[in-house]
Amino acid sequence: MAAAVTLAGRGVPVTVFESGPVPGGRARRVALQGTELDNGQHILIGAYAELFRLMRIAGVPGDAVLRRPLEIRYFDDFYFRARRLPYPFGLLCGLLLAKGAPFSERLGAVRFIAAMRRSGFRLDEDFPVEDLLQKHAQGGRIGHYLWRPLCVSALNTPPTEASAQAFLAVVRDTLCGAPDASDLVLPRVDLSRLFPEPAARFVERNGGTMRFGVTVRDLAALRGEFSAVILAVGPHQLKTLLPGVAPAYSYQPIYTCYLQYPESTRLALPMLGLADGLVQWVFDRGALTGEKGRLACVISAQGDHQQLSLDELADLCHRELAHALPGLPPPLWSRVIAEKRATISCTPGVKGLLVKPTLPNVHLAGDYTDPEYPPTLEAAVRSGVRAAAEIL
Repeated sequence: MAAAVTLAGRGVPVTVFESGPVPGGRARRVALQGTELDNGQHILIGAYAELFRLMRIAGVPGDAVLRRPLEIRYFDDFYFRARRLPYPFGLLCGLLLAKGAPFSERLGAVRFIAAMRRSGFRLDEDFPVEDLLQKHAQGGRIGHYLWRPLCVSALNTPPTEASAQAFLAVVRDTLCGAPDASDLVLPRVDLSRLFPEPAARFVERNGGTMRFGVTVRDLAALRGEFSAVILAVGPHQLKTLLPGVAPAYSYQPIYTCYLQYPESTRLALPMLGLADGLVQWVFDRGALTGEKGRLACVISAQGDHQQLSLDELADLCHRELAHALPGLPPPLWSRVIAEKRATISCTPGVKGLLVKPTLPNVHLAGDYTDPEYPPTLEAAVRSGVRAAAEIL
């Protein structure tokens, strides 16, 4: 959709083939057991400049998101909030004033950021995030509550396996960029309404065509009909359309458990962390989208939870919530959405494995194609804009 908006905005007639009934790929609205839900709970950050630019072009209203300064708060005693001050003062003040970690660890985090800044946030060679944290003494509570959760949230890969270089790209742009780059930006509408559906309307207003429920199986036929083709599919789907381009990636899941409680149930903040169990983040959908009493629990990356049934997973999520929120009643209903191939594993060196297509006028787009960023919504949008630029 990012590629289509970019081309349509330049007067290029485009046709978008979407196999499903709703645009958005792995960030879309789905109907599950009679209830409309997002197929995942995505967090945006202020540094997602390309996504926000295209949202404005597509006409997405400003109230479609809730924007607030970065605030990481857990149900227990850890609390970190970036201050709205020019870099590096906002980050430094936030780290030094964080609660729930010894001052020596907070000061060590400041030194870690300073060392990474001196290196230009570049490594001579890539290695796992956990090794980077140990090298700079970033274990302890600051690692437990800040760095490791940031790694899992942004890279969807365990720190013991995740690319330190991709992690530093996130740290650079999020914590060390403009004062609003670290802002938390939470969707207040479902993910299809957040960008893909307005983008589809923009394409149609500018002479393009949306074709839903159409699965492309023959690349040769497309190349005979169109002057250029952008393949914006998952890497596992490239095997049939463009053999030999995508390597044998490994994949990481994201599980989202929706628990519906009485409408009076709410959290102190729209987003809170759980650090010592299965659930990593809990979102108050009532505060965000008006779905009162609905909490969304997010479990990113691989783990033992993949061996549980969806009912067992929902029960475990409720028990962890009930431990953090004494007196929480049993849920009225629950739904679990498992994206088993939500992203590729963002491991050291993985960014250099993709082969550029040799077929003329065939281009790739997708979060896994970005040369620097981990697989995020911003990486997906950047890839679409880049593919459109190659055509233009």
